[in-house]
Amino acid sequence: MRERSGNRIALALLFVCLLAALPTQAASTDATEARIVEAVETRSAEAITALEELVNINSGTMNPEGIRLVGAFFERELAALGFTTRWIDQPPELERGGHLFAEVDGDRGKRILMIGHLDTVFEPDSPFQRFRREGDIGYGPGAEDMKGGNLVILFALKALRDAGVLDSTRIIVALTGDEENPGKPVAVSRQDLVEAGRRSDIALGFEAGVRDIHTATIARRGASFWTLRVTAKPAHSSAIFDDSNGAGAIFETSRILDAFYAQIRGEQYLTFNPGVILGGSSIDYDPQANRGTAFGKTNVIAETAVVHGDLRFLSEEQKESARERMRAIVALSLPGAEAEISFEDGYPAMFPTQGNYDLLAQFEGVSRDLGFGELEVLDPGERGAADISFVAADVEAGLAGLGPVGWKGHTVDEHIDLTTLSVNAKRVAVLIYRLTR
Repeated sequence: MRERSGNRIALALLFVCLLAALPTQAASTDATEARIVEAVETRSAEAITALEELVNINSGTMNPEGIRLVGAFFERELAALGFTTRWIDQPPELERGGHLFAEVDGDRGKRILMIGHLDTVFEPDSPFQRFRREGDIGYGPGAEDMKGGNLVILFALKALRDAGVLDSTRIIVALTGDEENPGKPVAVSRQDLVEAGRRSDIALGFEAGVRDIHTATIARRGASFWTLRVTAKPAHSSAIFDDSNGAGAIFETSRILDAFYAQIRGEQYLTFNPGVILGGSSIDYDPQANRGTAFGKTNVIAETAVVHGDLRFLSEEQKESARERMRAIVALSLPGAEAEISFEDGYPAMFPTQGNYDLLAQFEGVSRDLGFGELEVLDPGERGAADISFVAADVEAGLAGLGPVGWKGHTVDEHIDLTTLSVNAKRVAVLIYRLTR
């Protein structure tokens, strides 16, 4: 683990100029921590059984019934640990499943916010629906992102209870129901999470770890959304390109996207992705469902087009700079066409603060004491957006990527290393114990 010179240095230097090792003065493992580790180990088979049960429940973002079933599992388990639970239905117009929040309010140490999510990217019509195990590897929809991470939360808490130290802690568990495709506006769908962050001292995010157990996440890029709409003059295709008719909506859309690629691509930590495109004589696009249809003929100049995409960034300044450049490109329309681009905020960035580095030093101390070794700071270019970013600016410190190590998330080959469920449950449980003494 290496340290930066400060929080506001140039983006180009972030995660490149980490030169000096941070000190990690952690206490040696005591008897209570040994009991915590033993409790996790005792329940390791139970955790894998629970993972299979949860993975086999479809909880795609647009399947609120499945999300509620997964939420009910955690609601029962957390209530049994002494947490006060509440299910939060989202407004009907958001067309999203609800959230589960649970809290135990003891009298010791930092208030910890543990963040996960109940939904996956795999809807009921996906061919990827069931859990399977091959040795220490578990395959299935959400095994990595993020039912495995939710179970790290649960079994870390069970270990604290088994060791007799949970009741005195101050912990909020927040499991959102629409992390993969949040309801809009996010000011509504993330209101309860933001409020929980304002009452908390430390935020821990439990999406999967990257590469192996020796990496840690102290920064995540933000994600916002953009919609490009283009209109043009319809006419017979034989008259395309003349002064009267112009090039049509699809050519204008192609010009804009090509200019984005040529002129804006390449800045460190900045990416933009056109996720869906429709064009023709008429289109029907539903941004909430991410679905649409288009009609057109080869002998008719396209009258309309729409593109919906995302924009990822590590700071608000980087986001706004990219938006201004995109607007300037859109304004240079081809003859006979008009285009407009609109932006919508989504996930803020989780900036690498000194508090995050200090928390990482404590977590690395735990990792060393438990025999799992040192940690490497993960480049934020390797991570997407996550719910922890909504609270990152309000807490003293945050740490993410605390779920089991997994690979190929969001694909039908999604899988995790099952042994890392217990590894991270042990490390997280001991970290929480130290933070709440």
